[in-house]
Order: sequence, then C-alpha cells, then structure tokens
Amino acid sequence: MRRAIELAKKGGGYVHPNPLVGCVVVNDGAIIAEGYHEKYGEYHAERNALTRCNTKTKGTSLYVTLEPCCHYGKTPPCTEIIIEKGIKKVFVGILDPNPLVAGKGVKMLQEAGIEVEVGLCENEIREMNKVFLKYITTKKPYVIMKTAMTLDGKIAAHTGDSKWVTNEESRKMVHELRSELAGVIVGIGTVLADDPMLTCRLEGNHRQPVRIVVDSNLRIPVDSQLVKTAREYRTIVATTVISTEAERNGEISFNCRRFLDSLRSLEMTGVEVLECKSINNHVDINDLMIKLGSMGIDSLLLEGGGTLNAAFLEAGCVDEVWTFIAPKIIGGEGAKTPVSGKGIDKMSAAINLQNIDIQNINGDILIKGKICSRE
Repeated sequence: MRRAIELAKKGGGYVHPNPLVGCVVVNDGAIIAEGYHEKYGEYHAERNALTRCNTKTKGTSLYVTLEPCCHYGKTPPCTEIIIEKGIKKVFVGILDPNPLVAGKGVKMLQEAGIEVEVGLCENEIREMNKVFLKYITTKKPYVIMKTAMTLDGKIAAHTGDSKWVTNEESRKMVHELRSELAGVIVGIGTVLADDPMLTCRLEGNHRQPVRIVVDSNLRIPVDSQLVKTAREYRTIVATTVISTEAERNGEISFNCRRFLDSLRSLEMTGVEVLECKSINNHVDINDLMIKLGSMGIDSLLLEGGGTLNAAFLEAGCVDEVWTFIAPKIIGGEGAKTPVSGKGIDKMSAAINLQNIDIQNINGDILIKGKICSRE
C-alpha cells in the first residue's frame, strides 16, 4: 500500500478534481504490475496497472489507495476490469465518499466473489487526498493560506518593499504548491503593489494554476501582467454585482459607468469576470468559494495580503496554513503584517492550528498546520 501511495502522488497537479490514486498488483509477494491515475479524463490507477500487466493476474492480490469506482464516467468502471482479470483479493486504503461510489464498489467486488479488506494506511491516504475529500463532500475548494514574514512579523518594509522576505528554497516550495493546486488567489491590493504574474516558474513542464484576483470594485489595471497574459494563462477577476444591479434598475452613476467600462475592457483581453454577492460592498468570500467550486476549481493557494487573508479567515474558508518565517528583523510600526482586519478582542478567541509540522528550509522556518474547527 505504501508503494501505491508513492505512485499516487505522481498525479499531483494533473488529476484534479479527481483524487490521487495508486495501484499495485501482487503475486506470491512480488509486484507484477503497478499504475496510478496520471491525468484527469484518462484511465484510473487500477485500469492502468492491469492493462499494462504482462503476466496472468488470476488469483493475485490488488492494492489500491481508494475504493475502485463502479460507474461509467469519462472512463469505464474499475470494478469491471478487476473482476475480468480474476483478482482474488483487493486491499483498499479508504472508501470513496463520492455518492456515486461510497461503498458500492466494494459491494460489487464482494458480490463477484472477491475478498475485500478496507483500511490500510488510512491517515496517509486521507492527508494525500485532503483536497479531494473536502471538494467531493462540500463542492468548495480546499484553501491553503501561505504567508511569508520576518521574525518580527512583517511581510514587507514600511516602504512596501517585499523582495525578498524568504530565501530561494522557500520560494521554490511555493511554486511547487502553485503547480499542485488548481488556483492561486490574491487581492487587488497585492496586484496594485506588486504587479505579479502568479505563475509556476519551475523548470520543466509544470501545470499552471488558474490565477484569481478578488477585486470588489474592478480596479485591476488593463496593463497589469495578469491582464496582459490572460489569454496565455487562465485568469479570473472576482467582483461584486452592485454596479450591474444598478444598471438593471436604471441607476447609471459615474461609478457604474466606470465599472461597466472596466468590465468590457477586461473581457476583451480574455479575463473571466466572476460576479459575486457582496458583504459591505466587498466580495462575499463564501459565495466566491461556491462559485469557484462549481467551476471545478477544487483547491486554492491563498497568497493574499493582510486584508484578503483576514477576510478568508473570518469567513471560515481557510483549511490549512503555511507560514514561512525568515530570520530577519525589519521593524516599522506601519509595516504590514500577514493578517489585518479588525482582529480578535481576546486571546481566547484566537484561531488555533493543529497537526503542526515545523521544517527548517535552509535557514527559513516553515510552520504548517490545519485550522481547528471552531464549532
């Protein structure tokens, strides 16, 4: 099963919104075939392993990280080929929470006379598929909030200069995250201050994330790097519906005209403008998550400034936090911090993390943790 997990991870960045799945076929203690889900829309792990096997599989055992599918989708059901190939026993890491499967795959195998054992390396597999497990049950993206700050908690000098807070190795890890997750999201403040590209700039053929900007008043410049490269890299600008509602009511103000002019200009460049509900004239983050989820975007790297980070945290839309801490002190009463907003009144109301992991990244310290439930 650990070999199946190792194989599954190779699909990172290429299979979403599908899960990472690996499969190993064993005969008399020796691996005779293996495979993994390599790309969305292509064969699943079990079918890849079994169709590439050069020896007889009758009476063998099959190890798979996730319950085999039993329905027709973009590919035929995996239960079908497992039964056809005469597999004697199937070891399943975890059951698939997808309502189309959810125990039905195991039942189908058992009804065909195949012995099934469920529950191997469950914790590792759930962690590996944390994105899929959230998305398939909530239809909302899994969100990792990434911050980079100095030892005294600053994300930039008081002048706004932020290149670079962390070292090259830490920044490489962030680009790896951009490649693995479906989208990267920032606020308009970050765009205006840094004019970023938000692409994965690792060597080799890496998948590029969907670039998303939260811009309630549609202020993004048409000459920004994001807009100028929108036809090359998918770019979404999330804004509010205030101005379009006003237009429908015949209340065309100066701001409405500016908004509509910006909307048309952006759409001509290839930018997708996503209209969201508003809260206090700002994009409703929960509504944004629902809309992005409906578009098949199952995961986000939140690389916002303090304002957007605070909005996501207040909305309860952050699942995990990655904080890079550089061994630097820059000071500055007005220097920005990773999370702004109003903040809490008492320490007892703080958002806590669990499952903490701490790494030394060539001198930088990376602290990772999951947001504790506040229920």
